[in-house]
Amino acid sequence: MKTRMAIPRAPVLVALIALTIRPGGAWAWGEPHAIITRAALATLPEWQKQTLGEEWAALGSQHCLIPDRVFADRDLAKYATMDTRTGGVYLVNLHLPGNQVENYDVLRYFTGKAVDALRVGNMRDAARYAGTLAHALEDWSCPAHAAPGDNMFTLFKQFLPPPAAWKYPPLHGPIESGSFPLDIAPREPAALGDSVDEAAFHLLHMANEAIIAARAEIVPIIQGLYASDTNTVTEARRRAAARGAALVADALNAVFLLGAQDDKARRAPAPATVDLSARVPLEATNLAFPQGAFFSKPYWGHAQRNVTLRDGTNAVPLKLVIDDGGTLAEKQFAVGIGTGTRSSLTYLVPTGVYERFTTLVGLQAGMGTAGDVQFAVLGNGKELCAARITGGQPAKFLDCPLAGITNLQLLATSGGGSGAGNYAVWAEPRLIKSGPAPGPER
Repeated sequence: MKTRMAIPRAPVLVALIALTIRPGGAWAWGEPHAIITRAALATLPEWQKQTLGEEWAALGSQHCLIPDRVFADRDLAKYATMDTRTGGVYLVNLHLPGNQVENYDVLRYFTGKAVDALRVGNMRDAARYAGTLAHALEDWSCPAHAAPGDNMFTLFKQFLPPPAAWKYPPLHGPIESGSFPLDIAPREPAALGDSVDEAAFHLLHMANEAIIAARAEIVPIIQGLYASDTNTVTEARRRAAARGAALVADALNAVFLLGAQDDKARRAPAPATVDLSARVPLEATNLAFPQGAFFSKPYWGHAQRNVTLRDGTNAVPLKLVIDDGGTLAEKQFAVGIGTGTRSSLTYLVPTGVYERFTTLVGLQAGMGTAGDVQFAVLGNGKELCAARITGGQPAKFLDCPLAGITNLQLLATSGGGSGAGNYAVWAEPRLIKSGPAPGPER
């Protein structure tokens, strides 16, 4: 849990960012903040609009801009700062995504503040904290904020050399500025759970996906700017904004459901299990594995979702030898993690939400006959369960209790030998909310 965001936090950088949001500056998403928030609000049920009353319209026009206005209106600062982060009125993490630990902290804090205000009938504060939550999610999913450590895109200009007209101007503002129509309706908001911690956990995953999607729009936007191709630029912005609006809609829906005082909420339960292979491990800093997180055996590379890489290049489906009633048989798995040894994958776990972690561990069938791997699951640094698999041994089912666990780590280490056959597989790794732990599927 000690990974740090790659964006420097020097005072000079904070001052520079602050300047970009003052009147006459780049104002983050700027006008699109209101466009995105209103598109999100348009998908929410009528009872939520009635609950917020006159603050509803202000949420989609003013409150979603609060983190940009803390210098112009210091009375707003309390809605865009955190008790756990002191030192000023400008919170960089509301504009630039940090690491997952930091982002989860932000989501949990502002979701909780909005929910608490709703529960006591304080619509004024609820709408303002919800506006800050929306702003953060919109900025994180904005292409101009998605390149780690390159907020002004000076490094990007080395990869995409600009024409003379764009040689000196910073690209941050031009990438995000502008207006466009946005409509994501009809859309049903997702169910995010029965607690603030659970909702923030799911929002973090959705925000990660939105950040990655926003990065895919950076190059088209910059190329469109260089070529004065307004249509390309606008459409790329709109795609990212639509993703952000869906994210905000789910976040606001969760706030209303958790803060509701009567049966209008009609809560739909969040999924009882979570496929952990779909989540980004903390070792993947900035949502991508750095070379420092690569393993060395059976090849040089990093963990892959739903496949194993033969010799580090060719993807093959996950397949394990299982014990099927005393008979050994091969079984293919649709979800899981294919990795090697000297591999560490660490995941956040929300407090008090999931009771168990289960997975089937083993060596890739047909490729791991010479392997010897020690699998271990750690919770908050202590071993919860483990298994050693060698050669043609069948996979083993691990069932680990999660009471009090907030940090889950999957370790695969060599048990000996050359390591050439250490094609390790975590099949169907699941967080389970309650009830008896299911066994491996046959």
